[in-house]
Amino acid sequence: MTPRFDLIGTAVTDMARTLDFYRRLGLDIPPGAESEPHVEVTLPGGVRLAWDTVDTIRSFDPDWTPPTGSPRMNLAFRCADPTEVDRWYAELTEAGYHGHRKPWDTFWGQRYAVLHDPDGNGVDLFAPLPG
Repeated sequence: MTPRFDLIGTAVTDMARTLDFYRRLGLDIPPGAESEPHVEVTLPGGVRLAWDTVDTIRSFDPDWTPPTGSPRMNLAFRCADPTEVDRWYAELTEAGYHGHRKPWDTFWGQRYAVLHDPDGNGVDLFAPLPG
């Protein structure tokens, strides 16, 4: 059997703030998870998304240090239509989350925006443009 892609894991500095961000994007994260050192959810299609506190990461990798610079990977959330990209971007930035690129129409035919979650991970919002 070949390995099967199953989980995306991220390190977090503030579990509660991170989970609030992803709950606002519609992920079904159990109540009370904010106090856990490891949280994961199964996404449609079966892939899991997990968050670990820095202390959890350092419990098995004591020399771990947070990366610096721009993210090299982004999580992308498909929205129902272009107006939803604008709405979600506005809602998240008004809630105090970092907007990296305001919504724009791409040359590849999508309405697109880029945010950063509380730990600086890239989070894209997109929807196909009509026509």
